[in-house]
Amino acid sequence: MARFPRTGSVTISFPRFSGITSQLVLANVAVFFVLLLLEFAAPRMALVILSYFSLTPALLLRGWVWQLVTYSFLNTGVLHVAFNMLTLWFIGSYLETAKGSRWLLEIYFLCAIGGGLIGSALCFTHVFHSSPLSTASSADGAIFGLLAAFAVLFGDLEMYMFPLPVAIKAKYLVIVYMLIEVAVLLSGGPPLACFIVLSGALLGFLFAHRAPRRGMSMAFSEGFFSLRNNYYRWKRRRAARKFEVYMRKQNRDVRFDNEGRYIDPDEKRDPNDRKWMN
Repeated sequence: MARFPRTGSVTISFPRFSGITSQLVLANVAVFFVLLLLEFAAPRMALVILSYFSLTPALLLRGWVWQLVTYSFLNTGVLHVAFNMLTLWFIGSYLETAKGSRWLLEIYFLCAIGGGLIGSALCFTHVFHSSPLSTASSADGAIFGLLAAFAVLFGDLEMYMFPLPVAIKAKYLVIVYMLIEVAVLLSGGPPLACFIVLSGALLGFLFAHRAPRRGMSMAFSEGFFSLRNNYYRWKRRRAARKFEVYMRKQNRDVRFDNEGRYIDPDEKRDPNDRKWMN
């Protein structure tokens, strides 16, 4: 539950289960139940699947790069899965409504893949007794990335910290979660899992601060087409200059403006008119 301080106490229930958020939740839950059934019916096959698709830093160097994506869908433990999926549903829906589906997909997989990559790299340093032979399988990196982004965008939204009936602002709640994760790491918890969570949260924080409003892919697409159009305009200007030189050799004076447009000596044209351009 949460409440907005400026509009009085307003209890907010879980948002509508739809969009990309619902698809991510359903994908995680489906994989969980498939693995659960395999552990019951074919335990060896379940172990093989976990070994192939969980994240093992040492195997990344052998080309098993798909693990950077697949590990984030292999959640274990009923309570762990339930907490993660409820968090994804609540936080993901708010972010998707505020920023759009494309933005949500980008930050989700950035935190999952980037958190896994940074965590794997740290394991090769053996800091906190970590090892590149350790494994991790959880959506925690992506979930904590969403939490960090939520704290950036909706930091003053007050939420209740389960199971305590104490209202706390979202930004402080996320800080508490981060401190708990640091405490787990310092007290001997699984280093790779903690690295992934903290790295995912950092990437989520940076993405929420620095990413374009409509997402990185849209910004890249706009930049690509802008670059392409600038190239075509440059070719047009170069062709115009060559044509001017050619016509000059034919004792004819032909003029083009700086944008490569032909200047009719008998026509008055607005120099700021860009309707003809791509």
